[in-house]
Formats: sequence, C-alpha cells, structure tokens
Amino acid sequence: MVAPLRIRVYGDPVLRRVAEEVTDVDGAMVELCEEMLTAMYDAPGIGLAAPQVGVSQRFFVYDFGEGPGVLVNPEITESDGEWTYNEGCLSVPELSWEIVRPRRIHLRGYDLHGNELSIEAKDLEARLFQHELDHLAGKILLDYLDDDQRRAAKRILRERAMSGPSRPPRAGDGLSLP
Repeated sequence: MVAPLRIRVYGDPVLRRVAEEVTDVDGAMVELCEEMLTAMYDAPGIGLAAPQVGVSQRFFVYDFGEGPGVLVNPEITESDGEWTYNEGCLSVPELSWEIVRPRRIHLRGYDLHGNELSIEAKDLEARLFQHELDHLAGKILLDYLDDDQRRAAKRILRERAMSGPSRPPRAGDGLSLP
C-alpha cells in the first residue's frame, strides 16, 4: 500500500518555487494525479496543486462539484471584474482572509490526454483556478495580505510550530518561518 500524500504547509521551500512546465504526461503522473485527488478530498479541499505535494511541476487537480479534473500547464488568458471572498488554503491550514481577485477568467491548459482545454469560469470556480495557479507561480495567500495581517499570520504559524503538531510529526511537515 502506498503511503498517502502529505500536503506541504507554509515554510516548505517547494511552495515558493516557480513550477516547471510539464513536457510529458506518463503513467507516473496519472497515478500521482489520482493520489492528489485522494489527498484533496481527504483534506477536504476543492483544488490541489502539484507543489503542495512536493512536486514542482505546472499542474493541479480540482473538483468543483462536477467531478474531478486535471489542468496541465494552465494559464489565464483573460480576466475581468473584481470579487472579494474569504479564502483559505490547505497549505496554510485553519487560516483565511478576505482576498480580492478577478471575478471572471478564461483559462487554457491541457488534460492528461494532451487535449487542449478552454474554460470560462466565474466566482468561486474562477477563484479556485486562480488560487491553484498562484501555487504554480510560487505564491501563497500570505502574499496578498497587508503587512499587519502578514505579521499576525506568521506569528500564529510560528506559535503553532513552537507548540508542536497535534499529531505525531511526519516527513514533509514544516512550519519553519524565514
């Protein structure tokens, strides 16, 4: 039995790397996507980017309620509007903030079979895609906060790290702050 994937948390350097383009989809990547979906559902979440499980490649899995999907080498080609919403992240657990993002986007990418996808998304679905694309660019929610909010968030994360995890530590866990 394969050990479940661990979602990387704030402080893990992989979350700050710009992910590499995917040049080949093979069986190992397809299997990883299946494992990522399991980890995402278990978390629970609606999206999970490859860097969040320690893989610095440009793809993510998601399920916005219409069944699971995978987007490979995605990019936003258009955006419009503005929408503020209380947004959280599996890599910054149990914290959320009001984040402003475009309300509507047009996204292009590929599925696991190499078929080009063109997706028009709005509101929460658009936010999901923008959030996962941030992970592919090495950005996390703390990057959207003002200085006071960021300091408060880092203080909370530091306190959590110093008090120790509520479960036995596992490889890949890390809340060390710069």
